[in-house]
Amino acid sequence: MTTDLPPAVAPAHRERHRTEHIGWLRAAVLGANDGIVSTASLVVGVAAAAATRQDVLVAGVAGLVAGALSMAAGEYVSVSSQADTERADMDRERRELSTTPDLETEELAAIYVARGLTPDLARTVAQQLMAHDAIGAHARDELGLSAETAARPLQAAVTSAATFAVGAALPLVVALVVPDAGLVPWVSGASLASLVLLGAVAAQVGGASPVTGAVRVAFWGALAMGVTALVGAWFGAVV
Repeated sequence: MTTDLPPAVAPAHRERHRTEHIGWLRAAVLGANDGIVSTASLVVGVAAAAATRQDVLVAGVAGLVAGALSMAAGEYVSVSSQADTERADMDRERRELSTTPDLETEELAAIYVARGLTPDLARTVAQQLMAHDAIGAHARDELGLSAETAARPLQAAVTSAATFAVGAALPLVVALVVPDAGLVPWVSGASLASLVLLGAVAAQVGGASPVTGAVRVAFWGALAMGVTALVGAWFGAVV
């Protein structure tokens, strides 16, 4: 798939853009965030139900393994669907280029006119690009595809699973070392602190506001752990 897409042009002054890392960055942030939130919520919920430390750890480890595998499978299936769509669009463009090249040239020229070129210049540019790399020009300018942003299912699956496991390990380590009486507040506090840091770093890497990223992630993480703790406490009281 990636060999079909046009690479970025290498100018004399090579600039690095954040979109070049969007594939693995999205999977890494999603995996780590989900690992912390889901496992911390599971640990807090089970602990709030007055379970033993052993029960809490067993539930947490099971959540880590199941979650990492689920994230890998989900990312692979999801990104594979995106890759299938990209491949289908590229196959369609090849068929159209082989059967109606003149119409494809006009279509490319119309795109450049819409971007601000004069009709004559747009047609000249389209003809030159079609002569140089017709499928690359249409992939980039008509479909918005390039090698840098192409769907990579295996990369997304491995990245998501690995970062989920790393994120999930944090609340488990805390649950292992803190006293039984402080398990819920310690796991909740450490997990929220980690989410704040993760949100800030991810936002910074992506070029957004670290404060906004930290608050957004911390809010939803706190909500998930709070609701799960209430459910666990209610269930423990009923049973």
